[in-house]
Amino acid sequence: MQKSNSKFKSDLKERCFQLSLKIIRILDSLPNKISAKIISNQVIRSITSIGANLIEAKASSSRLEFKKFHEIALKSANESKYWLRLLHESELISSDDFNSLNSELEEITKMLAAGIIKLKNIKF
Repeated sequence: MQKSNSKFKSDLKERCFQLSLKIIRILDSLPNKISAKIISNQVIRSITSIGANLIEAKASSSRLEFKKFHEIALKSANESKYWLRLLHESELISSDDFNSLNSELEEITKMLAAGIIKLKNIKF
């Protein structure tokens, strides 16, 4: 049985919210280093921006604006990949944390991209 469109959207928003919570918990345990603070600030902004833009899209006044918020969410997801990799390669987070976060981020990115393609192809 296929998920309904509204269920899919709420699942995506919830997954973004849970990813945001997970990154907050991980970042709060990082050492008190300048590099950790700077990278943490960037990754938390980009990851939390994904879900925030999806919520913002709900209040869009047009289909174009709705699509734009989804595109911004996708850009934030792609930016987040960079910051996560930097956290991992600088050994600020474990490979297990990186793999878990990165895997979820990849899935969210694919979901966003697929949704945007659908939005671009629907004509009204």
